[in-house]
Amino acid sequence: MSAELIANALTAALSAGAVAASADVAKKAVSDSYDALKFLLRKRFGEGHEVPQSLDKLEAKPDSPARKQLLSEELSATSAGQDPEILSAAQSLLDLVRALPQGESHTQIARGTGIAQADRGSSASVTVSGSINSHDAKAND
Repeated sequence: MSAELIANALTAALSAGAVAASADVAKKAVSDSYDALKFLLRKRFGEGHEVPQSLDKLEAKPDSPARKQLLSEELSATSAGQDPEILSAAQSLLDLVRALPQGESHTQIARGTGIAQADRGSSASVTVSGSINSHDAKAND
């Protein structure tokens, strides 16, 4: 769960435009908080570690579900979720993103198997073999 918090905070901040320059004070606070969390991760794991590398890849393609998943997996494989300083920075970042006018639309936590994720008017579906349940998900803007 703690690694998910960190991954969700980073992903939400990227979706909210944390790396894009902005004069808006709230977005500047998100950007600064994102940079602080990113610094902590690089300090803890080093530039050559999979966590900073997967974050760099996500920054290059912030809408990529595969890169979001990769970051989450790399964080889960570490002890980042037990580091109080990293967790505090991640929670602060997530709180700042949620405080943005569009903030809640940038956060997402998905747990389990057979999860369908839809975004920006697209649709997704999950069909589980051997079960009578089929679930469809549709994003609403």
